[in-house]
Amino acid sequence: MRTFGEAPPPPTFFDRLKSGLSKTGLGEFLTKKKLDAATIAELEEALIRADMGAGQAKKLAAAVARNRYDEEISATELKAVLAQEIAALLAPVQKPLTAEDGKKPFVILVAGVNGTGKTTTIGKLAKRLTEGGAKVTLAAGDTFRAAAIEQLKVWADRAHAQFVATKAGGDAAGLAFEALEEARRNGSDILLIDTAGRLQNKAGLMAELEKIARVIKKLDASAPHAVLLVLDATTGQNVISQVEAFCAAVPVTGLVMTKLDGTAKGGILVALAGRFGLPVHYIGVGEGEDDLQPFVAADFARALVGAEET
Repeated sequence: MRTFGEAPPPPTFFDRLKSGLSKTGLGEFLTKKKLDAATIAELEEALIRADMGAGQAKKLAAAVARNRYDEEISATELKAVLAQEIAALLAPVQKPLTAEDGKKPFVILVAGVNGTGKTTTIGKLAKRLTEGGAKVTLAAGDTFRAAAIEQLKVWADRAHAQFVATKAGGDAAGLAFEALEEARRNGSDILLIDTAGRLQNKAGLMAELEKIARVIKKLDASAPHAVLLVLDATTGQNVISQVEAFCAAVPVTGLVMTKLDGTAKGGILVALAGRFGLPVHYIGVGEGEDDLQPFVAADFARALVGAEET
C-alpha cells in the first residue's frame, strides 16, 4: 500500500514501450471477436497498417486463426495468441551484442542516416558498456557535423570513456585509423566509431563508409568486428531501403531501433525480421540514459499488441 502523497513508482521500460507502441493501434482492434473470414481479413489489414508488411501480416493472421476458426475469442486471449505468434517470428533476431574473445579492441562501426539518434545511441551504448566494466574509446567519425562531435564528447565524459576527434570537416577514415591506434595504446576493450549520416548524396555516404572499413583493416584485418545500423522507427517502411543500401556498402551485423515511443509503425521491426533476419541488439524509447535496452522479443510482442507484462 502506498502512503498518501507518495509519488507513484516511475514507469518501467516495458510501460514506456507499451505506451509508445499503443500508437500502432493494434490494441483497439483486439476486442472480443468471432474468428471468421471477415475478422481474419480485418486483422491482416490492421497488421499491415502497423507496418508489418503484407507477407508477415498474412502469416500472423493465419497463425492466429489456426485451430480457432469460427470460434469466439476474448480480447485477452486474442492479445496473448497474437503476442505469442509475433514473439515466435522475432525470437530468431533477439541476439545480444557480444565482443569476441581475442579481439581487443573490439571495433564497432555505427552507421545510420541523420536523425535516427545514432550519436545519442553510441553515447548510451558506451555508458552501458563502461558500467559493465569495459574500457571504451569513442571516435567522433561524423566529421561533417560539428554538433555531432560536441555531442559525442559530452557522452564520452558522462560514460567515462576515452574520446578521439578531429576538426569539423576532417577526414573520417583518417580519424578512424587514429582512433584504433589510440584504443590500442590506452588498452580499450571496445572502440565505437560514429559515422556521417548525410553527405552530398547516398553514393558519397556509402563510399565514405567503405573507406573507413578499408582503412581500419590496415591496422586490424578482421575489423570492423561489428557494424551496427541505427534505424528510426517513425520512418516506417522507409527503413527497408535504408537497410538494403547500408548492407550493400558494409557488412551490417546488427540493428538498433530507436524512437519506438513516438511511432504508429512499431510493426516495422517484424517486417525487418522477416525480410533480413539481422540481429536486433537494442531498442530505444526515449532520450534518457537508460532508454536504450536490449531487445527482448516476447516483451516487444506483448507491448505491441497491448498485452500485460508477464
